[in-house]
Amino acid sequence: MSVACSLYGRRQNRGTRTGKRQCIIVTACRTPQTKSFVVNSAPPKLTRTLCDLNKSRLTTNDHGVLTEHAYMSGLSFLIYCVHSLIGFGKFHYMLLAICGLIYMDTAIGVTILSFVLPAAQCDLEMDSTAKGWLTASPMLGMVVGSYIWGCLADTKGRKVVLIATLLMDGIVGVISSFVQYYWVFLVFRFFNGFAVTGAMGICFPYLGEFQPTKYRERCLCWMEMFWTVGVILLPLIAWLIVPLDLRYESEMFHFKSWNLFVALCALPSIVLGLWLFAFPESPKFLLECGEADAALEVFKWIYAQNTGQDPETYPVKCLQEKTNNKDKSTRSLKLHKKKDLKVLFSEVWELTMSLYKPPYLRNTLLACAIQFGLTSSYYTLMVWFPELFTRFEEFENDNPGKTTSVCIVSALSDNATNLDPYGCETTIGVNVYLHTVYIGLACIPGSIILPIFVHKLGAKFFLILSLLVSGAVTVGFYFVINSTQNLILSCIFEALTSLGISLVYCIIVDMFPTNLRVMAAALSLTMGRLGALVGNLIFGYLIDLACIVPIVIFAAFLFLCGFLSFILPRTGKETLD
Repeated sequence: MSVACSLYGRRQNRGTRTGKRQCIIVTACRTPQTKSFVVNSAPPKLTRTLCDLNKSRLTTNDHGVLTEHAYMSGLSFLIYCVHSLIGFGKFHYMLLAICGLIYMDTAIGVTILSFVLPAAQCDLEMDSTAKGWLTASPMLGMVVGSYIWGCLADTKGRKVVLIATLLMDGIVGVISSFVQYYWVFLVFRFFNGFAVTGAMGICFPYLGEFQPTKYRERCLCWMEMFWTVGVILLPLIAWLIVPLDLRYESEMFHFKSWNLFVALCALPSIVLGLWLFAFPESPKFLLECGEADAALEVFKWIYAQNTGQDPETYPVKCLQEKTNNKDKSTRSLKLHKKKDLKVLFSEVWELTMSLYKPPYLRNTLLACAIQFGLTSSYYTLMVWFPELFTRFEEFENDNPGKTTSVCIVSALSDNATNLDPYGCETTIGVNVYLHTVYIGLACIPGSIILPIFVHKLGAKFFLILSLLVSGAVTVGFYFVINSTQNLILSCIFEALTSLGISLVYCIIVDMFPTNLRVMAAALSLTMGRLGALVGNLIFGYLIDLACIVPIVIFAAFLFLCGFLSFILPRTGKETLD
């Protein structure tokens, strides 16, 4: 039996506190008599079973060392204990790095078409309608893929599904860079959206399930910084590659700079998917499936990574938890077998129905409603901004010294369309790249402030703030009179709404138990992408009907989401269920 020494504080009768060096011997084994975990402590009078600890819990100091007793029970207590012994170190930084890079990669995958469309419009012979369908294609893939990946992640495992999404996204992206026909390219972009949404929805729960309670919310909030870096990197990469006079043309095949740009942006997904093989499956998920031995090996490995000691010196020698045979058998199912697929679909249906029943119904509806309103506003307006930049620039070049409004520039028609229907003479202006970089840079302050203060103020506070202020900014678009004001409001809008989307993912990690966590995130993500798809498809009609209509609608969405966020539970203070 191994010994883990730590500073253990005992409360005296007079209310004072003294600290003395004691050795805590942890076996965390289930006994036949109590059928509960045993935590043995020295001296013997402190030895208790989990039944006794239903009114107490081991908490930790800033270094993850066991210090005092409070309330916790069940599997949460076990996770708390093993996390306390593991601490927070090298492994957690490595995990944050790869999950952050995955999230950054999804930022590039989601927004890449904004630079591909103008560069590829001549080669793929795209008019405005064709561009609209190509923009909607990955969104439709996200709507279809989100829930499918979420179901698989909650039944087969986080790691294996995350690897599958990354490899699929990368391989499909590379192949699409060689495509010569519009409809084939559109189909491949659908599958890119199908894959990238899985990575986006799973990386947050996967990261969160490894974190000690004290650091979980902070780590999840640092993910926003990686998204910001992705938003900044994409226009810089496009600026470097797309303007190049690079071309290879033959009778049946052509390859230009935009093709190279698409291929290069797909490669990180493949690299990250292969790198993820070096990381373990979520031990929280393994315990939920009844695979205690596999979970213990993961904890040992993390302990060795964080401390540099031999894994066998890890104090916990045995983990036993009530085995959920259904989860365990589902995890071993073979997807290519018809009988196994029927069992899997039955399990997925049962889990899905759990989200629509108390006590999870309220949280499910809140998460879906907030995602729908926030994401529809974010993606629709962000697609609109580059066009607004171009229209403002055209107006100011033709009418120097004059002011205008969003509604006036939105009504401007491109007279050159009839002469050059596929934009073969069009090049991407330098300002398009610069404005996109500025928008990304505007996100940096929020990405730094959020993880520093989130543990004090809470993710809920920042979500409410970002939604209400971004709603006010949306109203402000109606009153802008020049390109500078439009750029400033666009930067503020991007900074706040992208922050809000990341915060929703952070909160969902805490709102649902392990067996429903990814599925709940995927369901809310599906509603968000559905909102984005609907918003993009109807925006053109609304803007032609009356300029103020879409502004009012999306501002109302954001305000409503802000008020709904007041009902969300406070998160980040408890160990994950």
